Amino acid sequence: MAEIRWTEESAQWLQDIHDYIAADNPSAAKSVAAAIYEKSQLLRDTPEIGYKYKTVSGREVRILLYGHYRITYIIKKSGDIDILGIFHGALDIDRYLL
Repeated sequence: MAEIRWTEESAQWLQDIHDYIAADNPSAAKSVAAAIYEKSQLLRDTPEIGYKYKTVSGREVRILLYGHYRITYIIKKSGDIDILGIFHGALDIDRYLL
């Protein structure tokens, strides 16, 4: 089973998503943030469940979808997972990953 590590940036993205939604609906914000986190936990047992996005700096970036959000991650040589960011589908993630 892979270990999942959230980078500081990815944790901040999740917090920002929560805070944005919470401005209108605190209950929904908590549900969405928890659901994104839970979806990422699927990677423990099935790390290749997300689709291949592109190779950045020699690393293959993959994306796992949850609703309008894209959970970006890499599978390290050890088999562990680094969550790189959580992006709304409307964002140009190349701007953040390159």
